[in-house]
Amino acid sequence: MERTDVRVEARGVRKTFAGARRPALDGVDLTVRAGRVLALLGANGAGKTTMIRILTTLLAADAGTARVAGYDVATQGGRVRASIGLAGQYAALDEILTGRQNLEMFSKLAGYSRIRARERSGELLAAAGLVEVADRPVAGLSGGLRRRMDLAASLITTPAVLFVDEPTAGLDPQARRDLWGRLRGMADGGVAILLTTQYLEEADALADDVVILKDGSVIARGTPAELKTLVGEPRWVMQQPTLEDVYLKVVGE
Repeated sequence: MERTDVRVEARGVRKTFAGARRPALDGVDLTVRAGRVLALLGANGAGKTTMIRILTTLLAADAGTARVAGYDVATQGGRVRASIGLAGQYAALDEILTGRQNLEMFSKLAGYSRIRARERSGELLAAAGLVEVADRPVAGLSGGLRRRMDLAASLITTPAVLFVDEPTAGLDPQARRDLWGRLRGMADGGVAILLTTQYLEEADALADDVVILKDGSVIARGTPAELKTLVGEPRWVMQQPTLEDVYLKVVGE
């Protein structure tokens, strides 16, 4: 692939929080290309969310470099933010407002006119399969519907890169699969996606590339198929290795 396909490139990213005994990130490198999903795996405290916050300009790194959509996160934060979508661990929606009102509000904040904000909200609701619940207060929506509405809000403008932190935490199995399909569809449309997850099944089903963190350091990287070779050959034909096998082997838990 051409270098123009690189949408996220981080080199030697370090971050230590005041009073911490060890770095939250200790020289992390990663690359995400257009049309691919990179899953960042690791236990709580491994550094996943810290990395997302640095790449989305919400937190400054202590050392290292990072570029998103071609822009330096340290010196071109405004351009980075204009090029990305971000769906965090917790919905950024106003629970008193309806889903439609939330999307119209975010559209206006993105600079759309009142008429275009209404149109864009309708487009996103239709694309996410949320038209039937669009006029319900967000407080009354299920966890899965809130997550889909939050993802729709992150796509008000079409991003070059979508960051999704723990996309399906707390969702039921059907809602998780529905969201996987929507994320995969975005990647197939050319969006670069970086997601964090603790669900090994999720990374196995969705990711083109995987980076595993432990204590702020990268301990394994590759495609799911490449990582599965670390486990060795299965003893039986039907016993194929999974990413969970890989994770337990490299993390040592």
